[in-house]
Amino acid sequence: MPVSTVSTSRAVRYVARRGTSVSGVSDLPVASERPARLDVGIVGTGRVGAVLGAALQKAGHRLVAVSGVSELSRERAAALLPGIPVMSVEEVVARAELVLLTVPDDVLPGLIAGLSATSSWQAGQLVVHTSGRYGAAIFDATAGHHVLGLALHPAMTFTGTSMDLLRLVDCCFGITAPAPLRPVAEALVVEMGAEPVWIEERDRPMYHAGLSHGANHLVTLVAQAMQVVASAGVQEPQRLVAPLLHAALDNALRLGDAALTGPVARGDAATVAAHLEQLNRQTPDIRPTYVALARATAERALASGRLTASDAEPLLDILAAPEESP
Repeated sequence: MPVSTVSTSRAVRYVARRGTSVSGVSDLPVASERPARLDVGIVGTGRVGAVLGAALQKAGHRLVAVSGVSELSRERAAALLPGIPVMSVEEVVARAELVLLTVPDDVLPGLIAGLSATSSWQAGQLVVHTSGRYGAAIFDATAGHHVLGLALHPAMTFTGTSMDLLRLVDCCFGITAPAPLRPVAEALVVEMGAEPVWIEERDRPMYHAGLSHGANHLVTLVAQAMQVVASAGVQEPQRLVAPLLHAALDNALRLGDAALTGPVARGDAATVAAHLEQLNRQTPDIRPTYVALARATAERALASGRLTASDAEPLLDILAAPEESP
């Protein structure tokens, strides 16, 4: 049986088992009543692709092909997906019933459009991307090819190692799909051991902004904190700051703004002024970040009633003062 026929029938059967009808592919053959395990192809074996491929494999799906450009991605595929052939993007798509697109956000639109222009898609094929920014509307470029497009974004950071498979259990996926395909998106996430969270198409950019602001900027903040502490002569700054940062994150997740502590939340303007003076002398590159975050902290403390207007005024005046040359 041709690859496209096998692919379509089994993908449709997987969808149908979740109570979903598929417009445009209802006349395609459904071969048997066997469990609808899917042949999976991965386009992009970076940290995310290799790990999700391994998770789908663990769930019983069959990895048939992967594509990887860099040597590192090929090595990662060999480590997490041993024995799976590395092929061109077009060959991966031709072999797969479920295509996983795990490429950078800026590459995704062109990739989908290019595969549509070359008629590489198969009718009834499940196509999943893992971008946080984009929803299912990005698959509008596949109109006429009758693919079933889903957005499944794992809200976690990846190391690209087997450790990530354990962390998937505590992970949520932001999912967006056409309403009839929502059960399919949810089922795929649950099969990987994670929890699906529905995100409306219009809300994808805001959803992704929140995650990026929290996770990506947290890395910068922690790295800067350790740099400042090291500048104070501490040999192993990570050992000093780790318990404090763990507690702060835990409290913030549980209590929100009520977890605010420290000189800004107390309105201790003199202490903040001393901080700024030393930062300006020793780590001037970090001073702007400190000022921006201190101002944001003061405004949130003021709005929540933890900081009075009289205490906030001198503090905000100090934070608004122009930067002095070291």
